Amino acid sequence: MDIETIVNEFNFKATKSSGPGGQHVNKTSSKVLVSFHIQNSKGLNDDEKELLGIKLRKKISSGGYISISSSNSRSQHQNKILVIDRLIELLKFNLVKNKSRKKTKPSKASIEKRLQQKKKITLKKINRKLPKID
Repeated sequence: MDIETIVNEFNFKATKSSGPGGQHVNKTSSKVLVSFHIQNSKGLNDDEKELLGIKLRKKISSGGYISISSSNSRSQHQNKILVIDRLIELLKFNLVKNKSRKKTKPSKASIEKRLQQKKKITLKKINRKLPKID
């Protein structure tokens, strides 16, 4: 994954942000929306594109774009930095391959310990019962 190439492939769009802020909100475009087409990227190899396509299939639009927006700050520049960082972190996180689990058997000592614990609890519950009077 070549981060510099990927960042150059991002498409940015600035829109008016919603929420409190008075007249400032009505005249500035501080919300930043970034979109990225995974399959057309030159910064990712084919294996990475396939892995991201599988892991991010719910976040990818029908056109093949993944989009993230930010309107946390009143500054467009700050929102742009935030959205770039978020998208890069999302890509890095989803490029990590999960390790396969190795099946193991419990040890003899752990089996014996579990059985002893079961016997102890069983005896405790038996001793709580009222004695039978014949």
